[in-house]
Amino acid sequence: MPPAKKPAPAAKKAAAPAKAAAKTAAAPVKAAAKATGKAAAAPKKAAAAVKKAAPVKAAPQVTVTLKQFAAELAVTHELSKKLAEAVLGDLVSLATRHLKNGDKIRLTGLGILQVRARDARMGRNPATGESIQIAASKKIAFRPSKELKEAV
Repeated sequence: MPPAKKPAPAAKKAAAPAKAAAKTAAAPVKAAAKATGKAAAAPKKAAAAVKKAAPVKAAPQVTVTLKQFAAELAVTHELSKKLAEAVLGDLVSLATRHLKNGDKIRLTGLGILQVRARDARMGRNPATGESIQIAASKKIAFRPSKELKEAV
């Protein structure tokens, strides 16, 4: 019995007329494009370029770190950077300690930080659609002050 490789040249021969037919079908389009002096694919590319240029990206959002805050405070209040970083570090640890105790933290002009209890609930796994139980948890909530809302 002959190997399976022999029918492959016949398949190539059958594919050759299909390729030739595709070339001849494209020939009138190219001829019409030459007659008008315009490229046939140009309108599609121009439309694609317009679609890509339409969405305007916003400037990247800047993230300000605690060290940067400390550096600015050090300059404005004539402190050393090390001292300003220590003060802000202590502020964070104090806030953490009070939130662990369940206290509210009111920062005048900024807002209120407080811990809120979230009840257990049923959820759904988006990948499988399976229902799952989501455990109860505590979350930190921030409610901005009126002054901050108006300023932003």
